[in-house]
Amino acid sequence: MVRVAGKPAFDLCVVIDDDADILLSARLLLRELFAEVVGVASPEQAIDLIGQRSPDAILLDANFMRGATDGREGFLWLGRILERDPDAVVVLITAHGGIQVAVQAMKQGATDFVTKPWSNERLLATVRTAAQLRGQRRATGIEKAKVETIATPAGEAPLLGQSRAMAHVQSLIDRAAPTEANVLILGENGTGKELVAREIHRRSRRSAKLMLSVDLGAVTENLIDSELFGHVKGAFTDARGDRVGRMQAADGGTLFLDEVGNLPLHLQPKLLTALEQRQVTPVGANRPVPIDVRIVSATNLTPDRLTDPGVFRTDLLFRLNTIEIELPPLRERREDIPPLLDHFLGLYARKYGKPVRALPASVLLALADYDWPGNVRALRHAAERAVILAEGSAYALSDFPLPRVTAAPIRLVPDPAPVQTSAAAELHLGKAEKQMIERALQKHAYNISAAAGELGLTRGSLYRRMEKYGL
Repeated sequence: MVRVAGKPAFDLCVVIDDDADILLSARLLLRELFAEVVGVASPEQAIDLIGQRSPDAILLDANFMRGATDGREGFLWLGRILERDPDAVVVLITAHGGIQVAVQAMKQGATDFVTKPWSNERLLATVRTAAQLRGQRRATGIEKAKVETIATPAGEAPLLGQSRAMAHVQSLIDRAAPTEANVLILGENGTGKELVAREIHRRSRRSAKLMLSVDLGAVTENLIDSELFGHVKGAFTDARGDRVGRMQAADGGTLFLDEVGNLPLHLQPKLLTALEQRQVTPVGANRPVPIDVRIVSATNLTPDRLTDPGVFRTDLLFRLNTIEIELPPLRERREDIPPLLDHFLGLYARKYGKPVRALPASVLLALADYDWPGNVRALRHAAERAVILAEGSAYALSDFPLPRVTAAPIRLVPDPAPVQTSAAAELHLGKAEKQMIERALQKHAYNISAAAGELGLTRGSLYRRMEKYGL
């Protein structure tokens, strides 16, 4: 075993040969490429090591029995190595003149071959190329493991709704999906922007390819560049290997940029260049990589914020919003609440093995009258809770996690309190106003319109006061 100081290009090479001189020569020569070079005289000893360590490159002798020249043993062990590690890169070592053996070995999965006696330059070049191939296979395997197609997860809702607003959304999807146009989806959190993105991909000509997602609101700013465009080994401190970016991994398919409004201003020009030139340059790389990808984006930023040049570049916005779809909040399409409730209650009853319960009209009316600040996502969680906690043959309003309704009448003038002369006196207009707002909200189960009406405020004024007091 040879370990070298510094930072060689690769980590581990395994050399399998029963000739001690060959092992020594290979170990001394290859130590400039690998941090560790392990020489093994017997293939049996190497199999477990290969399975445990996944070396960057393997050199395998073609013949082990004295006088053998047909390479049968090499073919046998080549097959066993590839069974243990299908992505292994194996360079076959053949005797001088054994070219036919080498060609046959490559047909059976060997990456390349070198002949004895070898040229040092030829061996180094061959093994370096093999190790680079291993790195590419490893990076691709990692991406395949990490990447998930956007399929409807359990508990998620299809695009349900009979409202005029949802009919308009469906019409836009029908017309936009078959094209190659980039689509920008606007809407509050929980309105179903990702569902629209999935539906666009499902109806597109790219539906047979992957649709990949990157949540720019969840990725730390210093990793967004690598996440989107990839990086090469050594590009920064923790870049221990090449990484394929999401734009390259989605080649041929669709890339969903969720919360695109969170993309830092200094990275927006790079995304714009990638879209315009249809190629990406990984961090630390010198050459661009061509891509063929359709972009579907989503953001909860309001149009005013999105068109602010200090927040989002206008030229990038024009690239992303060829088609713009705005999803309405649930409070503006209350007629869709009953079918959504029916879907979620049935879904979670099946998931948890619970009985199908009736939903009384009074309960349904109360749920439909609620503003659902978290939109469809909040409705889904409420339905799941109700299915788990409900008892009897019908749901009760208390089964749903809405603010409790108090039977006490609201008083527009706070209850009188004893006058205090200490510093703890409660004669404070802000506290009194907060108390009145809390009572109004509780009385009307957080129905903003009803609470605002009883307080003599507009909805906007009430929202501002709720924000002021953390309600």
